[in-house]
Amino acid sequence: MGCFTGFTTFAQDPQPPQKSIPPALTLDTSNIPWQEKITPAHPTSKSSRNKKVWLVSGAHAIVWTGTYIALNKAWYADYPKENFHTFNDFHEWNQMDKAGHIWTTYQLARISGAAWKWTGLPEKTAIWLGGGSALAFQSIIEIQDGFSQKWGFSWWDMAANTIGSGAYIAQELGWKEQRIQIKMGYWPYNYPEDLESRSNDLFGTGSIERILKDYNSQTYWISANLRRFIPVSHIPRWLNLSLGYSSDLMLGGMDNTWTDDQGNTVDRTDIPRIRRYYLSIDADLTRINTRSKFLRSLFSVCNAIKIPAPALEFNSDGKFRFHALHQ
Repeated sequence: MGCFTGFTTFAQDPQPPQKSIPPALTLDTSNIPWQEKITPAHPTSKSSRNKKVWLVSGAHAIVWTGTYIALNKAWYADYPKENFHTFNDFHEWNQMDKAGHIWTTYQLARISGAAWKWTGLPEKTAIWLGGGSALAFQSIIEIQDGFSQKWGFSWWDMAANTIGSGAYIAQELGWKEQRIQIKMGYWPYNYPEDLESRSNDLFGTGSIERILKDYNSQTYWISANLRRFIPVSHIPRWLNLSLGYSSDLMLGGMDNTWTDDQGNTVDRTDIPRIRRYYLSIDADLTRINTRSKFLRSLFSVCNAIKIPAPALEFNSDGKFRFHALHQ
């Protein structure tokens, strides 16, 4: 009877029954831990991100332009220019300058990538922008070299730049962190008195000039974090194992001969050019726990430099040597 009544009611009212609308869904957040509660996006977050993107873009452009002008005045102005050309400098300075290119581009990519991430851009976009920005920055030098009569555009330098940038990008995309870092160490070389004039001509006399130019005093390191590769261990999370490379007793790009200010040829091929390889420990300062944003920023910048530590050396003379402290 009930069914029949229902049927007759439907027959009298040909309009289909109205579907009931469920009440609006609500999310009960009372049981969600405070740090995981869902909060609506800030209405100005997109605007804030755009401002940060413009800020970082502008900073990159200013640094790029400023570097170009500064290098042109300080480094290239005293040398004549000619049409764009290339040259092969792979064998110069026992490849120490190539190691310098790798280190510089890697560190620029690391800093630039952090800046792009700060803007709030998607992580992969920020990573690629960081690596690309560093490669573009280093290309300034190569372009200026290409128009300088004294130098030329070096494909080997560009390859080194690409390796440095690629080392940052690959680790960020693959591991989402920098487990293997490229660092630099500097230990002033003690030149004998009869070579002081030559070293001053090549590498300058100021501390900043020496750090940047004196290949005999530089060491470049590949520093790997042990805990990230051996997670089930009691190894301190900041401890790194490092492999280093340096070369010294270099008094010229290709060999130890040169022409002095009086036009005389100086031959010091009696001084051998030594390659040195090191095994040492290091500290990853970015893995030191601290709540201070200032200290985290400071540690990140200082992490470009190898921490002085004991080191075992093997050199091209076939000899081993232990250093109580080396950078």
